[in-house]
Amino acid sequence: MQKAIRTLKKFNGIVEQASEDELSNAAALADRCGMFNCPHTGVALAALIKLKENGTIGAKERVIVISTAHGLKFTEFKTGYHRGTLDGVTAKHANLPVDLPASVDAVRKAIDQRVTETV
Repeated sequence: MQKAIRTLKKFNGIVEQASEDELSNAAALADRCGMFNCPHTGVALAALIKLKENGTIGAKERVIVISTAHGLKFTEFKTGYHRGTLDGVTAKHANLPVDLPASVDAVRKAIDQRVTETV
């Protein structure tokens, strides 16, 4: 523990925490940009968002978040988020699944309907 504290001080480090709600929403927000993050990366992203919002990280500073796992390892977490079944999580970026038959025509029709709704 003391070594960790010394290392934090040496590199001017900080520690931040994230709730289940914060990490879930941060991971989902990143997923909307083409990523498919694990919940662990969601913690890092939620901390990054908090540090940016409170001014600890400046608008022109560069930050690297290393993702150590893929979202496919956590499919129950991902589907639970989008279906709204995770305890203590209010899904701000939910994208409800659409169940379709295994048919190209059904997929095309669903896409056409969705595009028409959003235009």
